[in-house]
Amino acid sequence: MNTATAYLPSTILGTGFNVLVVDDDLFVRGSISSLLREYGYTVLSFENALDAIDALKHNRVNAVLSDIKMPGISGIELLERIRGISPDIPVVLMTAYAELDTAIDAIKKGAFDFIVKPFKADYLVHAMEKAVKYNNLLKIEKSYKQILEDTVKKRTEELTKALEMVGNMSREIIQRLTSVAEFRDTNTGAHISRIGLYSKKIAESIGMPEDFVKTITFASPMHDIGKVGVPDSILLKPARLTEEEFSVMKSHTVIGDKMLTGSSHPGIQMASSIALNHHERWDGSGYPYGIRGQFIPLGSRILSIADAFDAIRIPEVSNPVARNKIALRIIRVAAGTQFDPELVETLWLIRESIPGSDIVESTASNCFDSWR
Repeated sequence: MNTATAYLPSTILGTGFNVLVVDDDLFVRGSISSLLREYGYTVLSFENALDAIDALKHNRVNAVLSDIKMPGISGIELLERIRGISPDIPVVLMTAYAELDTAIDAIKKGAFDFIVKPFKADYLVHAMEKAVKYNNLLKIEKSYKQILEDTVKKRTEELTKALEMVGNMSREIIQRLTSVAEFRDTNTGAHISRIGLYSKKIAESIGMPEDFVKTITFASPMHDIGKVGVPDSILLKPARLTEEEFSVMKSHTVIGDKMLTGSSHPGIQMASSIALNHHERWDGSGYPYGIRGQFIPLGSRILSIADAFDAIRIPEVSNPVARNKIALRIIRVAAGTQFDPELVETLWLIRESIPGSDIVESTASNCFDSWR
């Protein structure tokens, strides 16, 4: 016993770790319990595995020391049951038979250590010291992992909120920039806001990826943002524009592109392309560059149809369905000249699902909310 005291580090004394001792031999069980209590352990001792298992379920235990050869449930069977109750509790097994196969079987089933009877006191105490320290380290590791998980979760929530705030701010800025064109041109108004919804519907119907759908929904309302650079005398002129004035009006495409170009944001990049090309025509007779057919970016081809569809619906027709059909018939006439014929046909096929003129600006503003 004195040898064990000299062998152990002083830090183990008085630690108060709980150990569970199981042995059907009263003398052995008593001797081990007394030895471990001398070194500061709180000992729960039992003569059979069933009582030990019951105690294990209702007490905090740092390590288990059990004999292998016991009536009823053996030490190895106890080990297996402990693994099912609390895998982190180290189990040290004892046997009076130094059989290699038994030791190997015990180790395979998760035994922390193996002691052969008769054992030396210093070795037994040292084995229990290692076991309780191992258990304590596992608890520290779990606690640390939990702290890390909680910290990561908290930081992720904070980052999510920050990104959401930035996203909301970005959408609001875009909405406010778009509203500049609305205030300057009273003919645009809710028309600008509805464009995103119509573009989204067309893009979905031709099977475009979700990212594209979200991007065009976000970008479409900015198509006429370049009108902020057109003088009021031209933009708001009630009479027909002269050729020179129309030339100035057409410059809103290039102005819009210059306002939006150079961004790393996919939504702004598409908005720049749409602003520049939304007046290009399928047959090449559009502006500003007269490009034709498939060379016109898809986003611009979709927007041009959505823009025309909303703009030419006849206000005097009170029935939204009838109003949509009239606008669609007019657009179909321009398929292959002004508009991409395949996109026109798509719009015609989905005509029943297109929202009517009863869409209000508050609803249409959801086109911004769909962008992430």
